[in-house]
Amino acid sequence: MNTAGFYLDEVTPTNAQEKTFFCIKDVKSDAFKAKLQWFEERYREGLRIHILKDETNRMIGFIEWVPAKFAWRPLDAPDYLFIHCLYVYSKKDRNQGLGTLLLAAAEREAKAFNMKGLCVMTSKGSWIANKDLFMKNGFTQVDQRGRFELLVKKWEESVPDPQLLDWTQQQKQYKGWHLVYADQCPWHEKSVVAMQEVAQEFGVDLQVTKMETAEAAQQAPSGFGVFNLLHDGKLLEDHYLSATRFKSILTKELLIR
Repeated sequence: MNTAGFYLDEVTPTNAQEKTFFCIKDVKSDAFKAKLQWFEERYREGLRIHILKDETNRMIGFIEWVPAKFAWRPLDAPDYLFIHCLYVYSKKDRNQGLGTLLLAAAEREAKAFNMKGLCVMTSKGSWIANKDLFMKNGFTQVDQRGRFELLVKKWEESVPDPQLLDWTQQQKQYKGWHLVYADQCPWHEKSVVAMQEVAQEFGVDLQVTKMETAEAAQQAPSGFGVFNLLHDGKLLEDHYLSATRFKSILTKELLIR
């Protein structure tokens, strides 16, 4: 596959307003500001974002990675590099080896810092990549919980595999209505505001908690980790919601009661 003419453009705290975060481009929005503040703090921990562009400077996709010690997902992966997100936006740009190009950059980073390998969480569900691209690039599945899979590519077979943590054990502590989220995904801020308005409309006391550290996210009550809607110890959703979807959930749950 010919990937000539494509290049990676690194986003940093100092150039983010110029480069954007790909998935959120409105630099004046609250969502962008929240992601930027989160990114500035995480950058010191080794989190990196690279946007894939073509020779006309058109943004094609992006990748976000971080040392797994600071991953915002419930896993234990010492000395691995973890891929938070990998995305090629347009269908016409897919199946051209561009995802492989993004993965190659992560692999170079991992090797440059003498890490044991790469790992990533995948799923057939929403808001997270499926495993096909990774399997084609030498990853193997080493763990699974529910719809979430943990894949790894390591340099030596003798190196211990990472593992997923049991996030279901964390769910029991949440009594009443709870929304636990983080700014790792810039779409969360808009969703949280909309859900708070809906909760007020329904007369529901929605307790909102923003996770501020990777350690907190690793102990989150869902596989995705950074967005968790719970009711009386039950996980209802693990990705951001529209107001309409939340209304539907509230209606169903309140009818059950």
